[in-house]
Amino acid sequence: EKGYETGEHAPGLKLGGCGAYKAAHHIIKTHAKVWHSYNNTWRSEQQGMVGISLTSGWGEPVDPHSQRDRDAAERYIQFHLGWFANPIYRGDYPEIMKNYVGQKSAQQGLGTSRLPTFSVQEKTYIKGTSDFLGIGHFTTHYVLQKSFPLLQVSSYHTDHDLAELVDPKWPAPGPNWLYSVPWGFRRLLNFIKTRYGNPLIYVTENGVSEKEQCTQLCDEWRIEYLKGYINEMLKALNDGVNIKGYTAWSLLDKFEWNKGFSERFGLYHTDFKKKNKPRYPKASADYYKEIISANGFPNPREVMS
Repeated sequence: EKGYETGEHAPGLKLGGCGAYKAAHHIIKTHAKVWHSYNNTWRSEQQGMVGISLTSGWGEPVDPHSQRDRDAAERYIQFHLGWFANPIYRGDYPEIMKNYVGQKSAQQGLGTSRLPTFSVQEKTYIKGTSDFLGIGHFTTHYVLQKSFPLLQVSSYHTDHDLAELVDPKWPAPGPNWLYSVPWGFRRLLNFIKTRYGNPLIYVTENGVSEKEQCTQLCDEWRIEYLKGYINEMLKALNDGVNIKGYTAWSLLDKFEWNKGFSERFGLYHTDFKKKNKPRYPKASADYYKEIISANGFPNPREVMS
């Protein structure tokens, strides 16, 4: 979407309303081809696994008693996670995506939907091509119904007829899009369990960057973020979600999309100005080390021997 719809990321194409859908269509078909290639050629010898990693926020209805808001929240998750997960786990794009993009395409006078279609053979070929699901998750939004006028230039963002809101009380330690809302993580993981047959999950990305460079390496907000999100993941494990692994994002400060070196997600501070790029542990590195060594939250009452 950033690369083929808005042009913010490489390759910088602004193919409004259809570019992101075409790119995703190719990604899904290519993923399936790779999975089958491994399955047919190397799996029997190596006993490895091939999966896909999808990044998704969670959408919570502004008013849980409003059917319109609940429907909008469902569209939010289907247009993000379901866009890729539904073909892989259920054989086709989510019905709500097909309906909304199809209707809007027809209203624009287009002969076919801007959302490409899979043939019967492709649906069969794609379904089941994931031995595990990788999940990247960072934040949650409240969602409500919002209709966009037809005259507006078509885009992925206006196709799902919704608006995203945040609670001003939510901590926003990182960039302007990343609010700390740990409870949304548990809801997302339970949604995956319910909709996709409780697949094996590896959390491949979860973390927060900092607004300003923390020269004292005292990133308490990152510690609070990790504590909250890992705790909700543990609750999801107790709910029966099949989570196998968790990766904090990220080990060290690095090049971050179009933000370059300015957006720092690392547990380790990287000094980019020095030739050999020395790294220094932030407070979160020590905290995360404790969690790993305890394989859970360390007991604060435990006496260190």
